[in-house]
Order: sequence, then C-alpha cells, then structure tokens
Amino acid sequence: MVADSNLTARAAKARDRLEPQVLEVAEQDAVEAELQVPEHGHQQAARASPGSKRVETHFRTFRTQSDYEVIKRTCRYLESSGFYWGPMTVEAAHSKLKSEPVGTFLIRDSSQRNYFFSLSVKTAKEPISFRIQFKGGLFSLDGSKESFTCVVQLLEHFTVSPKRFLSKPLRKVRPQPLQELCRKRIIESFGKDNIEQLPLNHVLRDYLQTFPFQV
Repeated sequence: MVADSNLTARAAKARDRLEPQVLEVAEQDAVEAELQVPEHGHQQAARASPGSKRVETHFRTFRTQSDYEVIKRTCRYLESSGFYWGPMTVEAAHSKLKSEPVGTFLIRDSSQRNYFFSLSVKTAKEPISFRIQFKGGLFSLDGSKESFTCVVQLLEHFTVSPKRFLSKPLRKVRPQPLQELCRKRIIESFGKDNIEQLPLNHVLRDYLQTFPFQV
C-alpha cells in the first residue's frame, strides 16, 4: 500500500506540471511584479517573496484557462509559420537580421519572463525588437493601442496596413517549401474564412488550416 501511495503522489505531481497553471489575478500580479526584466539587458534573478509561488518555466503562469487556450493555439500557428525561432536572445536575433533587407522580421520567445513573445525587425538604421503584450486574450505591440486575437494576425496587419513596417519574415528554411507557397497563395486567393467551402479532401483542407494566414 505504501508503494501505491507513493506512485499516486508522483503521478499527481507530474499531472500538475503538465496542466496549465492558473492563478488568481492578485497572485498573478504579484508574481509578474517580481519578474520584471529589461528586454535588452541581462536577466536578473527573480526574488521570491515569502508565500509566493516559484515560477519554474520561462513563461509566466496563466490567469485563466481561456488565456492558456489562446497561447496554445498561437504557439501551434507559430510552429507552422517557419519564422518562429523559439528561445533566442535579442543579440542573436539582431545578428541574424543585420544583413537582411529593411522590414525583414522574425518572432522569438521574449527574454523577459512576463512576456511570451518578441518581434525583431530590421529597420533602415539597425535591427530593433518589440515586446508583444498579451492581455485579456489579445496581443499587441508594447505601446500600441491596436490588439489582435493572434500574433500572426498582428503580423498580417503590420505588413499590409498604412502603418506597415514589416515586409517579409526571416524563415528558418530557405527557400520556402513549395507546399507552403501553395498554401499561402490559396489563402490569398480565397481567404481563410472560405477554406471549408473549397472542393478539397480533408487532408488538404486540414493542411490549409494549420496556417491560414498570408504572411
């Protein structure tokens, strides 16, 4: 019976690590206040106050289950994008963009724990980075009033709107695979809202849904 109890306890701990962490708003604010780290500086050690929970992952904990679902969906899209570079320092991102044309950009994990993602882009002068805020289920560039339900929608907006300053993403694999180019062309021609009406088999339709954007 002792062995069974120990096994049950270990299984419960493993389940807790895999499930999304959801904190009360007041508790979450306290954690975020402890984890303020400058984007361009070296990460500082987070000081845990008495009674606060230790954050063991790079990302902050989730306020709600719905926030967790939004981030999970966004990560799925980014993994299919080809220009999400995952964990990367701001220096490494700027180094990759330094010789690229103006407007070239990439998405990476933010080096600041209370942000999920950062946008790095080559400007006429030099590469710069923007933290991407996530609040109330919406994403926005730090300091911008425009918000979006997905990071890729944010990127689409700033590649086609009058305020555009993004041109093309820096992809991990170049040249871009033919199937990805075909997917992009179909989305551009018919729109992501019309995918279900296209005369395609479910395999092709599912592939279009993995990244229904024009970036």
